[in-house]
Amino acid sequence: MNRKNLLKLLFAGQVLFSFSGNAQVKISGNPIVKDKFTADPAALVDNGTVYIYAGHDEAPTREQRYVMNEWLCYSSTDMVNWKEHPSPLNTKNFTWAKGDAWASQVIKKGNKYYWYVAVEHGTIHGKAIGVAVSDSPTGPFTDARGSAIITNDMTRDTKISWDDIDPSVFIDDDGQAYLFWGNTFCYYAKLKDNMTELDGPIMKVNLPTKFTEAPWVHKRKNWYYLSYSIEFPEKTVYAMSKSINGPWEFKGTINEIAGNCNTNHHAIIDFKGKSYFVYHNGALVPDAGSFHRSVCIDDLKYNSDGTIKRIVMTSEGVKAVK
Repeated sequence: MNRKNLLKLLFAGQVLFSFSGNAQVKISGNPIVKDKFTADPAALVDNGTVYIYAGHDEAPTREQRYVMNEWLCYSSTDMVNWKEHPSPLNTKNFTWAKGDAWASQVIKKGNKYYWYVAVEHGTIHGKAIGVAVSDSPTGPFTDARGSAIITNDMTRDTKISWDDIDPSVFIDDDGQAYLFWGNTFCYYAKLKDNMTELDGPIMKVNLPTKFTEAPWVHKRKNWYYLSYSIEFPEKTVYAMSKSINGPWEFKGTINEIAGNCNTNHHAIIDFKGKSYFVYHNGALVPDAGSFHRSVCIDDLKYNSDGTIKRIVMTSEGVKAVK
């Protein structure tokens, strides 16, 4: 095997090394995708399968800027073996947008799958949030509105043009859906049953720390958890509350700064009796890792009082579940 083909297989995670002609070790673990750069992961558990939706970092080698035009989709039934599906969504699917396939999240309600994305608006200055819909978790997805659900002129608490990014949707036990998003300020609003319209005013989350971006909401044993990124380079912290409307009590850091990557974007899921922390780092490249990111997964564990133990970032990743 020549060097070029060896490297190609190595980055695909398929090389087997033999020691003394006997035992073989398969390269796997983190990052879970090694043949392309994946970023800003969100995760969905549906019918015994985990789906990861990620942005695609496509910047040329060593180039330090975001080049992102599509979203990617991967699925697994054991958290170790991942199948890539054809890209189910592209910025071109939103005729009102002009690019930047930034962070997103897919959530299921009824028999439909809704994909909330951050893009650059074509006519309204700044970032905006759109929503696409599909009958399948792997698409194809189509624009559900024909317009943005959130635009930069709807939030005026900061002068930056990228405060309307990182959408995350949470559906409470009573069926009420909430859209969280933001940069510098964390915003949230109720969604109507159709999942494509706001159902009331945009509100600000009153957090006990400064907020940078990347909110994620989940619920466990009557506790609401809001995790998010702070500072720059970013680390992931979290707060807890007995109500989706707060007050939120700060609990500490979940994930430290990811080496070789300025951003910290994550998802938290439960699957087959275990909890997982899905995030990205810059592990596949020696430089410009902030613009060539890669999705990783590690175990997430709780203390007896419901607080979250710090994530231990590993290159080995997680073990397969049955």
